[in-house]
Amino acid sequence: MAVDQENEMSAAIHTGATVWLTGLPSAGKTTIAYALAERLRSEGHRVEVLDGDEIREFLSAGLGFSREDRHTNVQRIGFVAELLASNGVKVLVPVIAPFADSREAVRKRHQTEGTAYLEVHVATPVEVCSERDVKGLYAKQAAGEIKGLTGVDDPYEAPADPDLRIETHEQGVLESATALRGLLSERGLA
Repeated sequence: MAVDQENEMSAAIHTGATVWLTGLPSAGKTTIAYALAERLRSEGHRVEVLDGDEIREFLSAGLGFSREDRHTNVQRIGFVAELLASNGVKVLVPVIAPFADSREAVRKRHQTEGTAYLEVHVATPVEVCSERDVKGLYAKQAAGEIKGLTGVDDPYEAPADPDLRIETHEQGVLESATALRGLLSERGLA
């Protein structure tokens, strides 16, 4: 029995998956992703974090924030994530992806390719995100310096039925990462 358990754990370490963390700006998506990545790496998993800001700079440079550009950005990230995941990497994607149809298209691509995909809603209220304001976006929006801030003056379609909902205003980073690690384990992915 111990050998079977070791084989299952070994298989899970080499099984790729995409974990998409969606939520408002300053919800805690990236912080949770990096905390989980560190834990998974320490357990022997191959892990990549596809940070939304880095993707915008290197993969999606030139795209704006129109609905069409946001959709294109999400599809590009989804393509890269699926490619990595199908090759045994746990891909953590802390990207807002404000539109349900864009996220669903990424999910379908993963399903078509037979690659595991989990959607995690980092469900932090806009008031809490505004207080955190990690990048100063809420302050800029309030001052009229920017428009189109997701969840304030641009739409955010929260997932109706995510694989996991994390409420960072009620639990800390480690607890959130542990809950997500638990989901991976439940699904045979870690």
